[in-house]
Amino acid sequence: MQKYVLIASIILLTSLLFWLLFGWQPAGEQILRQGLPTHAEQPSGGDFTLQSYQGPVSLADFRGRLVMLYFGYTWCPDICPTNLALFSRVLNELSPQELSQVQPIFISVDPSRDTPQRLREYTTYFHEKLIGITGTPEEVARTAALYGVAYRAVNPDTETNYAVDHSADTYIIDRDGRLVQRLPHGTSVEVMLTAIHSLLKPTETN
Repeated sequence: MQKYVLIASIILLTSLLFWLLFGWQPAGEQILRQGLPTHAEQPSGGDFTLQSYQGPVSLADFRGRLVMLYFGYTWCPDICPTNLALFSRVLNELSPQELSQVQPIFISVDPSRDTPQRLREYTTYFHEKLIGITGTPEEVARTAALYGVAYRAVNPDTETNYAVDHSADTYIIDRDGRLVQRLPHGTSVEVMLTAIHSLLKPTETN
């Protein structure tokens, strides 16, 4: 049964991704934040280690590259697909040389349902470079706290039937692993590209 649900989810995501890539325009952050839990105004960032389908993944693994970091979950009906489709658009605008210096990461705040294998299948539909990772509830909570991410399960009918409200910012981490920018949900492709190019430029001009 789970196999058929996953196939149906993939078909829906593919259709939604097509629309997001070619027809979506970002909505205002104020509207999308209504009802979401509050989150830290000035997160510190920091290293973490969580699990991918290939094993442990640490932020430290990507020293020398920029990291685009986003927290969400695969069962999310709208906000997560919107953000990850935006990631896809941004990454597709980069040159091959630029793309080799950028690593997008998706951290699931729903480890009870989002296994590393499910995250692999989900992220593949957005971009081949996107890595999906998660961990134990305690590991995810510690990582979320570093980045000021807030999340909570809502309307849990059963252990597997619930939604997760979560803050929806994108975090830009520089080559040295430092959190340097937090971009709100609804940030345009152009603004995100400007942020990335500004951090890539010093290396590229040497």
